[in-house]
Amino acid sequence: MLSFPGSLKIYVALEPCDLRKSFNALHAVVCEKLKEDPQSGALFVFANKRRNRIKILYFDGTGLWVLAKRLEAGTFSWPRPGRADQVKLRLTPEALGMLTDGIELRDGCRRAWYERD
Repeated sequence: MLSFPGSLKIYVALEPCDLRKSFNALHAVVCEKLKEDPQSGALFVFANKRRNRIKILYFDGTGLWVLAKRLEAGTFSWPRPGRADQVKLRLTPEALGMLTDGIELRDGCRRAWYERD
């Protein structure tokens, strides 16, 4: 499970993203679509249309990180916008950990694909 400090800001892009994008292209998405500063120290989370892959963009003060996860089976439980014009959602670090670990954010149950030995 990923763990981050409670003060860390985490923004999830609600619209699917072309995950062939990397550092510069994701930086541009954060600036242009999410209207945030990529160098603010926040995490920016993107998913593909099928919701089986995610990428996280993070600036640590010295450079950009791009973290990626591809599921072998199943999909991520992705938040839905509350308004038609909403493009991002702010999550707590705990909610991001649940999302990446296969926990359904709406009801707190594990997704069917998630198995633990």
